[in-house]
Amino acid sequence: MSIWIPVTIAAASFQTVRFMLQKMLASVTLTPAGATFSRFVYSAPFILAGLAGYLMISGQQVPALTPGFGLFALIGGLSQILATICVVALFKQRNFAVGITFKKTEVIQTAIVGLLVLGDQISNWGWAAITLGLSAVLVLAKTPNSDGPWWQHLTNRAARLGLGSGVLFAFSAVSYRGASLQLGDFDPAFRAAVTLAVVVSLQTLMMLVWLGWRDKGEIARVWAARRVAIWVGLTSMGGSYCWFWAFSLQNAAYVKALGQVELILSILATVLFFKEKISFREIMGIALLVASILALGLAM
Repeated sequence: MSIWIPVTIAAASFQTVRFMLQKMLASVTLTPAGATFSRFVYSAPFILAGLAGYLMISGQQVPALTPGFGLFALIGGLSQILATICVVALFKQRNFAVGITFKKTEVIQTAIVGLLVLGDQISNWGWAAITLGLSAVLVLAKTPNSDGPWWQHLTNRAARLGLGSGVLFAFSAVSYRGASLQLGDFDPAFRAAVTLAVVVSLQTLMMLVWLGWRDKGEIARVWAARRVAIWVGLTSMGGSYCWFWAFSLQNAAYVKALGQVELILSILATVLFFKEKISFREIMGIALLVASILALGLAM
C-alpha cells in the first residue's frame, strides 16, 4: 500500500474531529471567524516547536524559500481561512453531515477549475461523474419545507457557503502542493513540515490582524475558550500535517478523492455525537455525491 493512502485517511480523521470541535465552539462560544482563528493560533506553537526540534536533531537547515513558494503559500493560506469560515458558518445552517458534504464538492470543483485555469482535459466519463455530483448538490441544496424552482435552492445561504468553501478548499489544496514542490528534492515529510509551518504562521498573523481590526473582543473569547480550542489546534496540526504530507507524495486531486472517507465519519458524528437527524433526502444526496466522487476517481 502506498504511504499516501493511510496518511490521507489519517488526515480525514483528524479533520472530522477538528470540525466537530469547531462546530461546538461556533454554536456556544465563538463566531465563525473566532472558531477559525482558534484552529491556527493553538496549532502554530506546536507546529513550530516540532519543526525546530526536528532541525536540531537532524542537523538540517530550512531550505531556501523562493518567491514562488511564498506566493503559493499565501494563496493557499488565505483560501483555507475563507473556506474554513464558510464551513463553520454553514454548520449553523444545516446539520454536520450535510455541511461536510457541501464542503466535499471541492473534488468536483477542482476538476472544473483545472479545466478553466490550467486547460486540464476531462474525459466523457469524468463529465458524467461531475453531472452526477451536481445532481447530488441540487438534492442537498433543497432545505426542509422549501418550495419553488430547483435553481432557487442553489442561492440559499447554506448552498452558497458550502459551494464557496469547496472552491476555496480546491484552490488551497493545489496551492499547498505547488508550495511543497517548490522546495526541491527534500524528503516529502520534511517538505510538508516546512510548508505547514510557514502557512500556519501566515494564517495566524493574517487572522490576528483581521480580528484586531474588526473584533478585538473575539481574541479574548478565543483565549477564554482555550480548554476546548487547544484541542482544535492539536487536531488541526495532525490533520494539516497529514494533508500536506499526502500532497507532497501524490496529485492533490487523488488525495482529495480518497479524503471523501470524511463523509462516512461525518455521518457517524452527526448521528452518534450531535444526535442530529438525517432526512431521507439528505441520505440520498450524500449517496449520490459519494457515487460521483468514486466515478470521478475512476476517470482520473
